[in-house]
Amino acid sequence: QVQLVESGGGLVQAGGSLRLSCAASGRTFSTYNMGWFRQAPGKEREFVAAINRNSDTTFYAGSVKGRFTISRDNAKNTMYLQMNSLKPEDTAVYYCAATGGIISTRVYDFEYWGQGTQVTVSS
Repeated sequence: QVQLVESGGGLVQAGGSLRLSCAASGRTFSTYNMGWFRQAPGKEREFVAAINRNSDTTFYAGSVKGRFTISRDNAKNTMYLQMNSLKPEDTAVYYCAATGGIISTRVYDFEYWGQGTQVTVSS
């Protein structure tokens, strides 16, 4: 098993930046493909970005491509999401997730989830 804890959320003005972190403990972090998802009030959880075990493959949702960057540091057991040019529609609870399977963009492919961190972007 792996335990995931997100941090770095907060309130930011439109056009600003935030960097989210996801700290992992438990089984070896480097054995998992990782992802970021988000959920706004009244909406379904949606894919944001994913990264494979050795960082040579990444995927992004179209709505964040060019603004967000996913990365990981296996030596630190941590994954990151750098979010630039934030928009009010990016407001959501952001979750990190881990899968022992292949890299994926689908919620149901991820076995382990963090508790989420709130990101609020004001206009």
